[in-house]
Amino acid sequence: MADPHPDVPLGAGGVGRGFRSLLIANRGEIALRVMQTARRLGLRTIAVYSEADRDARHAREADAAACIGPAAPRESYLKIEALLAAAARTGAQALHPGYGFLAESADFAQAVLDARLIWVGPPPSAIRAMGDKGEAKRLMQAAGVPVLPTYEDGDEAEFPLMVKAAAGGGGRGMRLVRSRAELAHALAQARSEAEHAFGDGRLLLERALEGARHVEVQVFADAHGDCIHLGERDCSVQRRHQKLIEESPSPAVNADLRASMGEAAVAAARAVGYVGAGTVEFLLGADGRFWFMEMNTRLQVEHAVTEALTGLDLVEWQLRVAAGEPLPLAQQDVRLDGHAMEARLCAEDPAREFLPQSGKLAFWRSAEGVRVDHALETGIEVPPFYDSMIAKLIAHAATRDAAREKLARALDETIALGLPTNKSFLAAVLRDEVFARGEAKTEFLAERTIALPQPGAAEFAIAAVLLAESTGYGDWASWSNTPARSMHLKLEDAEIALRFEHGRYRAAVGRDEIAVRLLARAGASEARLEVGECAEETVAYCVEGEAIHIACAAGSLSFRNRSHAPSARRSASVGDGRLSAPMNGRVVAVHAKEGERFAAGSPLVVLEAMKMEHGLSLPAAVKIKAVHVAAGAQVAPGHMLLEFEPA
Repeated sequence: MADPHPDVPLGAGGVGRGFRSLLIANRGEIALRVMQTARRLGLRTIAVYSEADRDARHAREADAAACIGPAAPRESYLKIEALLAAAARTGAQALHPGYGFLAESADFAQAVLDARLIWVGPPPSAIRAMGDKGEAKRLMQAAGVPVLPTYEDGDEAEFPLMVKAAAGGGGRGMRLVRSRAELAHALAQARSEAEHAFGDGRLLLERALEGARHVEVQVFADAHGDCIHLGERDCSVQRRHQKLIEESPSPAVNADLRASMGEAAVAAARAVGYVGAGTVEFLLGADGRFWFMEMNTRLQVEHAVTEALTGLDLVEWQLRVAAGEPLPLAQQDVRLDGHAMEARLCAEDPAREFLPQSGKLAFWRSAEGVRVDHALETGIEVPPFYDSMIAKLIAHAATRDAAREKLARALDETIALGLPTNKSFLAAVLRDEVFARGEAKTEFLAERTIALPQPGAAEFAIAAVLLAESTGYGDWASWSNTPARSMHLKLEDAEIALRFEHGRYRAAVGRDEIAVRLLARAGASEARLEVGECAEETVAYCVEGEAIHIACAAGSLSFRNRSHAPSARRSASVGDGRLSAPMNGRVVAVHAKEGERFAAGSPLVVLEAMKMEHGLSLPAAVKIKAVHVAAGAQVAPGHMLLEFEPA
């Protein structure tokens, strides 16, 4: 990334508000990202951490670090008093909020300024104006920025409509409603989610524009009256209204449309007296018309896409603008080079409706040749309290196809074992023909079936061999001078007969027999294998409890070892008479009551995990026998929530 002011101290070109120490009021990869630039500019970096993050990289790698409270965000990263106390203890002169948590809190921004610290962000008045979506739409209309119609209540609404949290974004508190019959339930869910995420249950009803793209424009303004845009990013590939893949330039935006959207975004920023980095989000229709959605008054997760395209360091721009300096470039000097694309690696299970996951990351290795922003290490615990995104990969190339293929290869080469991730899903999306043609709209993932890699006989054989090598099934290596030996394993529902003779394994998987020879091992986490008669591949693997995880040519796969499980053991179902937690989380609500009957699909328990709410129901009508949890309880996977019987 370019340094427009090499060796120039902060504040030297502006109004003299230089600073030498910076507290980053965030965690994980964004904390490390801000530290990287701050350190290059000679600033002393200060991290904050919750008790769950005591050993996290951002806490270890800063020049100083302060604990701000327990793991729960409301007791740490969302607690203004704790953050300001940490700033006072560590001698911070400026504060960068990162993104998420309190980054878009006008009260926090004002509290930072009242504490005589420099706030690396827009004025509290701008945050407040854009934070209330209803007020923001009125301001945008007055500024000549096109907006979609909104409704005061559901009685006058036309369907489909979008329910949104008035006080926040990021997909939380958002529901698409297609009919009046769905409205009451959607309002209740959205209000609950908004209250938990933002402490504000107010909602906005807006006409839904289907078949549109989600295109946002990066803006930057200084305190001297200048405001420019740095092009657009297409963020149409989403699940649960949250972005998964972003790219720039958008396949649907030409030079004239880019100029029009850029002018509208700058007008939006000027309308609220904006200073710093911001993103104006639009819905772009197939006819080329666009409508204002909201403004994110902070640095975005996907800022790296714009950095790759422009060669600029947007965090440096933030710090210099906060120090009172003017923008380093005029609009006519902005250059966009090639194509950039980003994928968000999340701890979630695409096969289970993107259910958030937490637990031990048993093996991690990032890809080479692309930018990877992360705070991961082999062996760390991914906690259930925070966002599910654990890394982001950014590829830059001369053309869209080249960037897309580069990013897909990088995902293939990334190894994250021990808990489910969306790695293979992202790679499959990048290779999907609709996405490859640049035709993905916001409904893309809801309408397309993205095929996930499924294990074949070869992958079951590889997993069985590595499991035998890694666990107490006997000293297989000593068998080369003995008669053939055999054993039986059960991985998932596959019965595998494993035989070792003449220095190699033979695995019978169903009707297939696969020969596997161990050529070399690299510690306890990698092995070079000959699979079949001639194919060689290096496989990363780890054994965690009753599961083995492998990363091989077919993708990242996990297998439950059920070799010693009685045949009667099955995953939870209606026949078990129990509803168990599918993940780590906090119980938000319990609708089930002992003795009451509930129809199939009725919400029984609501869990909150990684900032999202998940309603749990059953596929058949039931009568509740016993309830074992209450609102506020923390639960782990497998924790029994309630018992029931057929109604």
